[in-house]
Amino acid sequence: MKKWENAMRVSFLALGAGLVLASMPVASDAQRADSDVLPSSIALQKQGESAQTAGDLGAAVDFYESALAADPRNRSAIIAMAQVARAQGLPGKAIGLYREALLLEPNDIVALTGQGEALADRGAIELAREKLADAKRACKTSCPQIAALEKTIANSDAKRVVAAEAIAPKPVATVGTSNQN
Repeated sequence: MKKWENAMRVSFLALGAGLVLASMPVASDAQRADSDVLPSSIALQKQGESAQTAGDLGAAVDFYESALAADPRNRSAIIAMAQVARAQGLPGKAIGLYREALLLEPNDIVALTGQGEALADRGAIELAREKLADAKRACKTSCPQIAALEKTIANSDAKRVVAAEAIAPKPVATVGTSNQN
């Protein structure tokens, strides 16, 4: 009985180790650079850009999703989907998509500033300023995206001040009351 228990323990460990090894990335995946996006994915992305330019945001999203199905490492398609989400008034979705792009390339200026703009759209001004600082560190030259993010933050800050003034409590004056003891 003891041998049988030991054999079961060893086989269970061997099965676990085999599952771990089977789930590891293949060497060809590890050797493929971020910039080596499959041509079929790029072609679908181009169709998405055409649809987006024509104003058909639904079709653009479909093409971008297809581009990502063909190659999940197509960072440009992820960023394009995030831009469409912002255009549709979905800053939360855009923030998540920009986060996915930043997982692939943490110093992508377009993704950093785009996420900052989406954060500012949601009113998360401090987080937007953090993205601005990250973008300034990543940008070695003059980047127009940084100026756009600074403008978005300034506009969002101004909107927040106006909104706060609109809900400021009005002082209530009482007339005719006296405090006689």
